Parts: sequence; C-alpha cells; structure tokens
Amino acid sequence: MRTRTAERYARGFTAALVAVATLLLAANAGPARAETPEPAPRAVADSR
Repeated sequence: MRTRTAERYARGFTAALVAVATLLLAANAGPARAETPEPAPRAVADSR
C-alpha cells in the first residue's frame, strides 16, 4: 500500500521540526556555568 504524497510530505516536515527542536534543546543544554571560585588565600613568603 503506497502512502499519499501529501502524507509523505507531512511526515517529512514533522521529522524536520523534531530534528530542529532536538538540536536547539541540545545546544541550550550545555554545561552549567560554575560560580566564580573564591581565590585561595596566598601564602605570603618572607622576602627578607
């Protein structure tokens, strides 16, 4: 049984929309930004 042309186009269009939505979600789901770490206290060397 052959599918109608309009049905094939509709399936292709739907698949394209799903692919674009997936790519957009994947692009936005990157690693979360880490908070800026507090600088570690420096050991002050005696420079005498």
